[in-house]
Amino acid sequence: MKNFKFAINGNNYEVEIQSIEGNLATIEVNGSAYKVEIDREVKSTKTPTLVRSLAVPSTDTEKSTVRTAKPTDRKGTGGIKSPLPGTVLEMHVKVGDQVNVGTKLLVLEAMKMENTINSDKAGTVTSVKVDKGDSVLEGDLLIEIGG
Repeated sequence: MKNFKFAINGNNYEVEIQSIEGNLATIEVNGSAYKVEIDREVKSTKTPTLVRSLAVPSTDTEKSTVRTAKPTDRKGTGGIKSPLPGTVLEMHVKVGDQVNVGTKLLVLEAMKMENTINSDKAGTVTSVKVDKGDSVLEGDLLIEIGG
C-alpha cells in the first residue's frame, strides 16, 4: 500500500503498510511482518454528496388552495418569483400592462447567463417589485399579476 522511511535514534527503518482492516493493520518493518492495532478505526474517505435546496415554483399557487374554475375564467392574483439568485438586466412590463401566458416579463442574469422570465398566467400586472439593476435571491417576489 504505502512505504515509509523512518530514522529513530540513528536507526533506519523501512516500513510498508500492507493492509488495513477495521483497526488492525498488517505492516512490514525491515522485512519482518507485524500486526498492529490502531487506536481508532480508520475510515475510508467518501465522495461528498451534493445537497440542493428545494426549488421554488414560479407562482405562489398551492395545490391545496386550487379551486375549480372554467378554463376561460380569469384567475386570482399570483406572483412571479425568482427561480434563482441574480441581477435584473431588463424589465419588459410595467404596472397596468396586460400579459398572456408566455409573455416576456424580465431578463435575469444569474451565473453569467441571461435567463428570460416569462409569465405563466394571463392577467394585468398589478405591481412590479424590482427595478433594472436590482439583485434578487431565489424565491423573491418579482411581479404580481392579477385577474
